[in-house]
Amino acid sequence: MSTVLTAPDVTTVRALVSGRRRRARRRGIIVAALAVAVAAVFAISLMVGDTFYTPEEVWRVLIGQTVPGASFTVGDLRLPRAVLATLAGFAFGAAGVTFQTMLRNPLASPDVIGISSGASAAAVVGIVLLNLDAVTVSFLALAGALVTAAGIYLLAHRGGFAGTRLILIGIGVAAMLDSVITYALSKAASWDLQAAMRWLTGSLNAADWPAILPLAIAFALLVPMLLSQSRTLSTLRLGDDTATGLGVHTHVTRIIVLVAAVALLAFATSAAGPIAFVAFMSGPIAARLVGPSSALLPASGLVGALLVLVADLVGQFAFDHRYPVGVITGVLGAPFLIFLLIRLNRSGASL
Repeated sequence: MSTVLTAPDVTTVRALVSGRRRRARRRGIIVAALAVAVAAVFAISLMVGDTFYTPEEVWRVLIGQTVPGASFTVGDLRLPRAVLATLAGFAFGAAGVTFQTMLRNPLASPDVIGISSGASAAAVVGIVLLNLDAVTVSFLALAGALVTAAGIYLLAHRGGFAGTRLILIGIGVAAMLDSVITYALSKAASWDLQAAMRWLTGSLNAADWPAILPLAIAFALLVPMLLSQSRTLSTLRLGDDTATGLGVHTHVTRIIVLVAAVALLAFATSAAGPIAFVAFMSGPIAARLVGPSSALLPASGLVGALLVLVADLVGQFAFDHRYPVGVITGVLGAPFLIFLLIRLNRSGASL
């Protein structure tokens, strides 16, 4: 038996389709604008410094020509730093919004629920107590993040999955891991202490191609995996019962995105340190710009890259002294956290 739409029904359907297209076009424009902004700040970071190089000189270095002075300064110093800032920022932003969307809570950021602390604790123990090299520390940080995430997930999954329970357990685990970090630092020699503190602060000062390579490989493998799950992930915001009714395998989806997000976060953390609050801030800012949709993940990644690039420029050139990028993002993130807590308390808003 066929259903015949009346004229008002046809008008309503057309209005819905038209509104959906307008929203999709607006989201596409905003994501494109964020990409342009990231590219612009990336280019600026290659030009400015103690010596200013023109866009032409920078371009000549990028295409492999030899430019006196610029070849070393831009090619060996500024370019690795900018690439690391972009990749790490995107990774933090994408991983952060993955957790926030999956748990339907903007406070469910990896640096709030203890996963970043797991990577940090493993890395500090590797640096201070085991005297491991940088590559080994990177993989130890990855293992620490994965083990911490698995432990938190298993503890929170008893009697059914609950996002609030996971957040509370994660905060407790983060406190314990912070104690491990404090203990390791108390046993550190002065030279190891400096390296560990520089790593914990979140810094791009040690950016070089060997440090970037593992993150770049992880980025190329894991970001497409997360993007392929973005539509399914956004369906989880409706709740497990509704998502299951729409054909989503909730448990399998959570495992896939959890492993991909934790691995991406761990590689970014091992390369640049746990840059404070980038994973936390990127998702809510992106949601304000594009609204809750499957476009939230790329938008959040671009916001994270933009935050790290801008914060690095501010830390280098806005003050009399140079500050690590993690100090600047920490200064920005603390009031943002307070604002978000007040907003959630007043309205019960979500991501």
